Amino acid sequence: MASQLVDFGVAGFGYATGEDQDVAQTAGDYVGDPERVVRWGYHTFHRAPDGVTATDLATLAGQDALDRLGLAPNDVDLVVVAASEVPDYHHWDTSAAVARRLKVEGTTQTMLLTEGCACGVTGLGYVAGQLALQPELRTVLFIAVNRVSEFHRNRMNVNNAVHSDGAVAAVLKRGHEGVKWLATDQFVDPDLSDFFRTEVGGAANPLPFDGWTAKDAPPGHARIQAHFDKNPAKLREFVATLNQRITDTIDNALRRADLTRDDLKHVIYINDSTDTIEEVAEPFGVTVEHTNAELSLSHGHMGAADQLFCLGEHIERGDVKPGDVVALCGISIGMRWYCTLVRI
Repeated sequence: MASQLVDFGVAGFGYATGEDQDVAQTAGDYVGDPERVVRWGYHTFHRAPDGVTATDLATLAGQDALDRLGLAPNDVDLVVVAASEVPDYHHWDTSAAVARRLKVEGTTQTMLLTEGCACGVTGLGYVAGQLALQPELRTVLFIAVNRVSEFHRNRMNVNNAVHSDGAVAAVLKRGHEGVKWLATDQFVDPDLSDFFRTEVGGAANPLPFDGWTAKDAPPGHARIQAHFDKNPAKLREFVATLNQRITDTIDNALRRADLTRDDLKHVIYINDSTDTIEEVAEPFGVTVEHTNAELSLSHGHMGAADQLFCLGEHIERGDVKPGDVVALCGISIGMRWYCTLVRI
């Protein structure tokens, strides 16, 4: 059983978001067919003001978590930042910058994760590995952040989600019994690794193409359609594969934790549409009321921050009970399927 190797849980959360925006009122600023966006069901997303960076949001969430628990910066042994968008700067470590902003002393370790939306969940498994390797680590400040760079990406045209700016911090403590980590599972399909790739700003194409703007860039689904030659049968098979693989990775995590589907009480997916979240939960007999479907429509897709952000809110609202097993799961760039299990 994976959790026998290392024992830690979430002692508390902290949060930071951009300013609330109404989807219906703003969709026309991002796409020429706003009705398509409105049909996804989101009513609110968060947009950080110009000049507010991912580092700013991550620092605010981290400080909020420390303040809620009455912890000082020097109580932290490891700072982990899981960032799912374009970094503030190239050749720069956001995790070290956040540690500096939080006034953590220079001898503290940091870790930067950049596996897209997945790293806010898979990162808990990486923390488990560090705790297993380093018995001296006691307290970890784990921060997942998403700050859309509107120069690089159109937040309403990447996929069928409204992308949102937010951060969540979780204080992870060795030996803490509440919100206990049980297992993490993930796998990728390398053949699909180009899906949702941003074409400009990296070493291959450092400058925008003539006439290129993020608003007019092709939608993410265009690359998927091209990959499958716009063949409807292949596209339907791909959609079925997406759902089956998320089921598989949840099942794999349950096996790692020596649990069965009957033990699973809640599913927290990426902040997607209600129908999609319901489809993910259905194989496990979990009804939509025991998912993040409601919260999803209030926050939009906050990248790596989705699952932990919603988990914290569900705990604060009393939606989950002590002893409940919760699956934090999703699909990310890579393409990567992933799941972490926690016990409340």
